[in-house]
Amino acid sequence: MEAGRNTTCHRCNKRSLVKGRNKSLGIDCPSCRNLIPIPNEELQTSQLQGFRSRMRSLGSHLKSKIHQGAVAASLNHEPSGPNPTRSSKRAVLCGITYNKLKYKLKGTINDVKNMRELLITRFGYPRECIRVLTEEETDQRYIPTRQNIEDSLRWLVTDCRSGDSLVFFYSGHGLRQPDFNNDEEDGFDETICPVDFPKAGMILDNDLNSLIVRPLKPGVTLHAIVDACHSGTILDLPNVYFSLENKWKDNGPPSGANKRTDGGLAISISACLDNQAAVDTSAFNGKMNGALTYLLAEVLKKLPGPTYGDLFDLIHETFDNVNQGCLVNTRILRRLFDYRLSQTPLLSSSHEFDVYKKHLFL
Repeated sequence: MEAGRNTTCHRCNKRSLVKGRNKSLGIDCPSCRNLIPIPNEELQTSQLQGFRSRMRSLGSHLKSKIHQGAVAASLNHEPSGPNPTRSSKRAVLCGITYNKLKYKLKGTINDVKNMRELLITRFGYPRECIRVLTEEETDQRYIPTRQNIEDSLRWLVTDCRSGDSLVFFYSGHGLRQPDFNNDEEDGFDETICPVDFPKAGMILDNDLNSLIVRPLKPGVTLHAIVDACHSGTILDLPNVYFSLENKWKDNGPPSGANKRTDGGLAISISACLDNQAAVDTSAFNGKMNGALTYLLAEVLKKLPGPTYGDLFDLIHETFDNVNQGCLVNTRILRRLFDYRLSQTPLLSSSHEFDVYKKHLFL
């Protein structure tokens, strides 16, 4: 015989007898037909366990989402309001790892983060005026495709005016290809490689000159910092400074093509000569970085506004010190570069200047 138990209706306050192990939500009160919940320890225990399990699963899901957000958080800050205040400082920072291609790079994202922090904390660039292109961005406008890079470079120089300071930073692959326009003394155009370059093609030095050099108005200064192989004359600027010889040399195109600005000043700091390779290395801080980017950022953090001559002297001295320790990061690079960081950073400009009197302010 099944045991019974009494329960009370909370509406009419009358008691009713419940027989058996009722696992339903409750019974109807015989007097007022109100639904009376039936205490069921087994059901409550099962429900509680299910609730706890769901909460644990939700917690893990949220933790994972938070972690993913921290790892892949956008480095771009959209301007607040429909008509943001115009800034005289703008920058485009591009770092490409080529995750889906054979020849991947490891230090490019660190390079971009390093440069972004430098521009914000040392040179007062507004966050919303720094456009970052990496493969980690979720907004498709900031994936470093050829189209997006070219669009961002147009954004960089659009409506430039006297007093503007512009920066283009690139960390990624650089290549060379034969020059068919008689613009290069060595017969090769230098290039940068967007993430989709196997399909969309490379961006040539001619393209970069047209996009961000020739539009520069009087009083506008552009600094291009290019940490890539074969990047020496990547902007096709007419004057090249060889620091080891302490002299400027003419780099004008043999064809006589116009490669100059519209009155502004363009300065390029490249990782190496046109016929050299640049390397990622962990020699400096244990993390992968482009050698030029890391040294440039460290000098500017500790010595704001050095002369261009002092900057290049410090970089050359540091390279020499690293080479003495044979600290290039992989066996392949050690074999390729004879155990040395055998790259010579290069300075080029639209106008000659005294490198030991002119100070670098981005």
